[in-house]
Amino acid sequence: MLSPLRNRDYRNLYLAQLVALLGTGITTVALALLAFEIAGRDATIVLGIALAIKMVAYVLLSPIAGAYAGKFNRARYLVGLEIVRAIMVALLPFIDQVWQIYVLIFLLQSASAAYTPVFQATIPNIIPDEKEYTKALTLSRLSYDLESLVSPMLATLLLAFLSFHWLFMFTMVAFLISAWLVFVTRFPDVEVSAENGAADQSSMDGIRYYLATPRLQGLMALNLALAAAGSLVIVCTVVIVLEFFDGTQSEVGIALAAFGFGSMITAIFLPRLLEQIQDRVLMHFGALILCLALAGATVQFQLDVKNWGVFLLVWSVIGVGYSAIITPTGRVLRRSSNSENRTSIFAAQFSLSHACWLVTYPLSGWLAATFGLGAAALVMAIITVFGLLGSIRLWPADDKIVLSHTHKNLPADHPHVRDAVHDGQGMRHAHDFVIDRFHHEWPTKT
Repeated sequence: MLSPLRNRDYRNLYLAQLVALLGTGITTVALALLAFEIAGRDATIVLGIALAIKMVAYVLLSPIAGAYAGKFNRARYLVGLEIVRAIMVALLPFIDQVWQIYVLIFLLQSASAAYTPVFQATIPNIIPDEKEYTKALTLSRLSYDLESLVSPMLATLLLAFLSFHWLFMFTMVAFLISAWLVFVTRFPDVEVSAENGAADQSSMDGIRYYLATPRLQGLMALNLALAAAGSLVIVCTVVIVLEFFDGTQSEVGIALAAFGFGSMITAIFLPRLLEQIQDRVLMHFGALILCLALAGATVQFQLDVKNWGVFLLVWSVIGVGYSAIITPTGRVLRRSSNSENRTSIFAAQFSLSHACWLVTYPLSGWLAATFGLGAAALVMAIITVFGLLGSIRLWPADDKIVLSHTHKNLPADHPHVRDAVHDGQGMRHAHDFVIDRFHHEWPTKT
């Protein structure tokens, strides 16, 4: 699993991601405590709105970033955004009004929205081999899990000596270290093939390609399931711990770490599983686990069962289902794109998936504050069920990679159809099929 780290450039980017995520995880804990300090039990509403604003930035800006990032030097582009993120997070300790949280979160996450899809789409170019790329995805997933596991524990340790306001400074330093690691990385040039011409220029191309691909339609439904489960954890944990269990600030970190632990343990075993199980099957099983875990959370909160161990177990199981869905996502996106449109496809996933969070973040916060934690867990469970059922319907069980199809509008001497034969309607051939500038619709016959 560690073999991709032999690649110097991937190793630098992985460490950059890991350091930045550790800082981001610390800020997640600090932001929750800041919201509780300012708003009390209404912290779920404040967090829900703040995180919804974050999603607005992601949804609006990431497709644009995916389309136009190719116009800039990637290293300078990513380093500049890391520095912007460092500046924004450094301002968070000095705010004392709810509206100030909203403004800074929007600015901070606008930089993240421009950064993340470009960063993610660079990895397949650095590691083109699919097996190695799968291992790289697992390492990437583990870094996110370390954010969920190690960051809360580190925050818990720091809170024993410092005010939570100082936690933001650790994130600032983490972003600056990440910027340096990106700066010393050699970025490969993305070559554009003669047959495909210029890379995509429209910020909407990636979304159009994404929504025209059946397996990505299924992935979109799973994005909704992920958002429902994840929003309950991220938005409501601080109130669950501090009010439902009458716990301490340090125990907020422990609860978030339980979620990260379940996710990390799952990610460790996924590479071998993915050699024997289809992505579709594993991801749907992960969604089923989320449904069951959220049902358990609903029962615990509705019946007022104040058992700390049961709560940590439920949060860990949510982490298991979450990782089973999100870890293979990069493989699905890679399979559904080519070198010319990969950045725009990753940006579309980033944007569309976060559109789901844009709904579930404020919804879970409002439900928890207005109707109670049990109602919030129940509604998120129902949304997760709909996401699972939608994905089963949209993502074909017989999901072939190589598809036979006819080009009706390309001349016989076009480079793309040089190996094709005329079938009476156009030039017909078969290859690894993705939606792009030459393939606007999914073939109905193979």
